[in-house]
Amino acid sequence: MPSRILAVEHDPDVLVVLRLLFDGAGHDLRCARDGRSGLRALHEYRPDLLLLHLGLPGVGGMDAWKVLRRVRELADLPVLLLSPDHGVADTVRGLRAGADDVLTTPFAPIELLARVEALLRRTGRDHAGVGEVYDDGDVRVDPRTRLVTVGGRELELTGTEFRLLTVLVRNAGAALTLTDLLASVWDDPTGIATDRVKFAVLRLRRKLGWAGNDAPLSAVRGVGYRYRPAGVRRYGPLTSV
Repeated sequence: MPSRILAVEHDPDVLVVLRLLFDGAGHDLRCARDGRSGLRALHEYRPDLLLLHLGLPGVGGMDAWKVLRRVRELADLPVLLLSPDHGVADTVRGLRAGADDVLTTPFAPIELLARVEALLRRTGRDHAGVGEVYDDGDVRVDPRTRLVTVGGRELELTGTEFRLLTVLVRNAGAALTLTDLLASVWDDPTGIATDRVKFAVLRLRRKLGWAGNDAPLSAVRGVGYRYRPAGVRRYGPLTSV
């Protein structure tokens, strides 16, 4: 079954490139020219992945940043941002806002396809729902139902946040490097895009209410991150999900 990709892009020349690229790779592409029509398509089409251009005109006051924020409220799907060459600022802002990847335009089509398919592979593995329930008395993670409970409070996490928490709790007590987390959570063994780990951890800590140096999830200086439950400690090999 072909993967469904929604591209919210206003440049007709780019849309032609996307059509040729994804049709040739066997994916099903749907296009929207502005943010409002993109959100409508999100409801109707239910894509597996969203391509969103940050240079969208703000039709009806709905610019790309508002679209991204709304998408993150409505759906749990990988989002790849296409960013005009405005430097690091857009990349940092995009990752903090919940994007899974950012690609600067103009881009090489083969690189875009590789990044999209890496995100789709990760999503496919995420839907497999394999693995045992983790429960240390404070945090409970059920990979089959994707339910997460912290301190008796049920939380809704994005796909990336769920994978990140799962890897951390399954390796409780161990200091996981940024490269470890990139490979396990993002299916990216290169170790290059470490900022995405930092921003994802920041969002996860905020959502879980884990602030301060004594929080269960903490940074390990010069290494990465460690989850330390208050009670039971579990140790084991690094587990990809």
